[in-house]
Amino acid sequence: MATWGDPDAPLVVLALHGRGRDPDDMRATAARFGDVPARFVAPPAPDGSWYPKPFLEPFDENRDGLLRALGIVDDELARLADAGVGRDRVVLWGFSQGACLAAHHLLVRDPHPCAGLVLFTGGFVGPDPVPVPPAGALAPTPAVLRSISRDPWVPAHRVSDTASLLVAGGARVDLRIDDGDEHVITDEACAAAAGLLHAVAVGGRL
Repeated sequence: MATWGDPDAPLVVLALHGRGRDPDDMRATAARFGDVPARFVAPPAPDGSWYPKPFLEPFDENRDGLLRALGIVDDELARLADAGVGRDRVVLWGFSQGACLAAHHLLVRDPHPCAGLVLFTGGFVGPDPVPVPPAGALAPTPAVLRSISRDPWVPAHRVSDTASLLVAGGARVDLRIDDGDEHVITDEACAAAAGLLHAVAVGGRL
């Protein structure tokens, strides 16, 4: 488990890295946010991957690994709660495979509000639509979703579909898909994530 940032910050960011990456990669990206009012915690995925196959493969191909990964998120949220950090102070942040895990957790596994959600190039897992969250279940969670129009791994329509489900559940979504064909995190995405953290820390809105 990697941790960094102000231990007395009002927010905790649960950071979920991409396939083949590690918590240090998330730490390097977080440095691009600038000075933000958050402490970061980043669990490592077993063997560098939260689940074995691409996220649009048949669900059964990823089921066991995904359930283990969702359990890790559950455990981290429970650990934070035991330490006095409730969901109203936790922001879920993921990139690529980690973003898919975070999206699936909030939409399917445990559709309840949290302090915020940041998804960089990811969406819910599986080839088929997932159920719409109960109306208002995610309110008033602010969410920043960013991706690239022709990303080689994550189609833009899945990011848009994920945004629509979040909105249906009551989340306040800021969605932007920039033109391009690379699997990257833009400077604008980092600025938007930092803006969410600053706004949430003072009880403001995006």
